[in-house]
Amino acid sequence: MALDHLNETVDYLINKGFDNPEIGIVLGSGLGKLVNEISNPIVAHYNHIPFFPLATVEFHSGKLIYGTIENKKVVVMQGRFHLYEGYDLIDVTYPIRVMHQLGIKKLFVSNASGAINLDLKKGDLMLIDDHINMLGGSPLAFKGVSQFGERFADMSEPYDLKMKEQLQSIAEKQDIDLKKGVYVSVLGPQLETKAEYRMLKIIGADAVGMSTVPEVIVANHLNLPVVAVSVITDIGDPDNLKPVSIDEIIQVAGQAEPDMIRLFNELIKLQ
Repeated sequence: MALDHLNETVDYLINKGFDNPEIGIVLGSGLGKLVNEISNPIVAHYNHIPFFPLATVEFHSGKLIYGTIENKKVVVMQGRFHLYEGYDLIDVTYPIRVMHQLGIKKLFVSNASGAINLDLKKGDLMLIDDHINMLGGSPLAFKGVSQFGERFADMSEPYDLKMKEQLQSIAEKQDIDLKKGVYVSVLGPQLETKAEYRMLKIIGADAVGMSTVPEVIVANHLNLPVVAVSVITDIGDPDNLKPVSIDEIIQVAGQAEPDMIRLFNELIKLQ
């Protein structure tokens, strides 16, 4: 990854009016409506931003949006990137480095995921307490990584303790049932087999998805406090596995979205 590319991307966004955002937000599948909360939005389409990847998934919009939520300056990724689209881990995490260079001090991440822990139900929100990387690579495994931070990034507490506590407190006050668990990230895009669900349960995962972990690794590399919430959109019960459609995943995510928006809005107020 070239530092001059990163600088050119950041300069383009600053010239568009992306002025010292405080919080970066990555929106997952079916979770795009948070952008309706943004006051005075400035929109940069990914295909206009120098060196930015393009979102190729039909239900992921491709926009970076700057504005204010709860009187805080935010920059929101409406549409993220995945390895299964043919990108590498440096592409997938490039926007996190861009938002950090723009000035964000906190990062919020959301995603849609499948339940492995059968105590989780469709539509539940799960605060990610820890994760397992099964993507087969690292976004820090490139020459020159030490220009951007410590090569051997510490991952003993990848999700910020204070923001996790704040989210749990907000959920309690707002009467939102916020579960907590371990998220495993896999390559995809195919969904899991029965045997794979059994394996993921054995290794300690509560929910599975195809994103988030690369962004969180890079946030930790940049000493950027991060918090993440999954919406449970389908159930990976190997003894009763049903085919799942992407349409259904998007629909369930949409139903859970208002609670996710309330959580993030209240968390923004506290930063």
